[in-house]
Amino acid sequence: MVISDNIISKVTIYRLDVPLIKPYKLSYNTFNSFEPLLVHIEDDQGNEGWGEQHISPGSSSETRDGGWTFARVISSLILNKTIHDAKKIILSHSSISIVASSAIYTAIEALEKNDILNNKSSLKLKLLTSFNAEEETEIKDELDKVTEQGFTTIKIKVGKDVSADIKKINNIQTHLNGRATLRIDANRGYSKKDGCKFVQGLKPNFIELFEQPCDANDWEANAAVAKLSHIPIMLDEPICSIKDIKKASRIEGVGLCKLKLKRFLSITRLKEAIKFAHELGLKIVLGDGLGTEINCWMEARIANSLIDNAGEYNGFLKIDPKARILLNPLKFEKGFLMISENWKLEIDRDKLEKYSINKEEIYK
Repeated sequence: MVISDNIISKVTIYRLDVPLIKPYKLSYNTFNSFEPLLVHIEDDQGNEGWGEQHISPGSSSETRDGGWTFARVISSLILNKTIHDAKKIILSHSSISIVASSAIYTAIEALEKNDILNNKSSLKLKLLTSFNAEEETEIKDELDKVTEQGFTTIKIKVGKDVSADIKKINNIQTHLNGRATLRIDANRGYSKKDGCKFVQGLKPNFIELFEQPCDANDWEANAAVAKLSHIPIMLDEPICSIKDIKKASRIEGVGLCKLKLKRFLSITRLKEAIKFAHELGLKIVLGDGLGTEINCWMEARIANSLIDNAGEYNGFLKIDPKARILLNPLKFEKGFLMISENWKLEIDRDKLEKYSINKEEIYK
């Protein structure tokens, strides 16, 4: 009997609230905690798998309450179905909540012992770090701190005030002295006019890319900024399909796309999307900075054979260490995500229960 014929016997869904070490600031929101959706799936042969994704309010039209409701409904629909049929059911409804669908689908892929996740080799992957300092004295201190920790790629958030943003970038470049490269992210915060003004005021020193200048749906505004920019533009939120990747590849000045597991439903589909982008000449940055450990592990495994730049699957570093729910947490050392040989995902059930704000078991 092949595993795709196994029957799903139980689905347990959790909504967590895990505190962060310090607030994580984006142009559209500030997070003091992450609230990931966790999914645990079991089949009738004793196999199990975990999936996790984080719906980010303000990033798209999806809401956490909507994702929770969707997960409850889909979990009931796939119960007592074969794994093969369950995946078809999730796929057919995934447009309603792609993030919640991804949490459920990847839990099934983990249960199936997907080749990428089942790889037991050790990992050592370079990570990007976020950056919070705004004032010049704080900037110098934080640059010293993150470079001493081994980070060589730093993400700077902009998107609110063009003049203040340019001044901040100039201060960072002055104190950086070539110790690291910068990824600048506007998180869709600029208008077309402000995005163009920003790139014209930038010095290219030490800057790797500029991410998502304008609204995700305003391809024309992003294209206008890209045409003027001396720095490669990376599109993020608009990139949810092969079709979007193809569209991005045709825009002058767009050199990269940011991909995340939660937008592509499955490990298999994300892997195919990365390969497709590379064939079109686009570079790919991978990772969800709002993901917690299960998603970070999955994205790291995908990146290991396909991506050669610093990963953004760094959400686990933002979480208060006391709130991390793995018995064997992911490790960080001198700028790198470290996973030991034969590492296996193990859940700390006590912490899972402690940080769960909703839980539902679906079985018969």
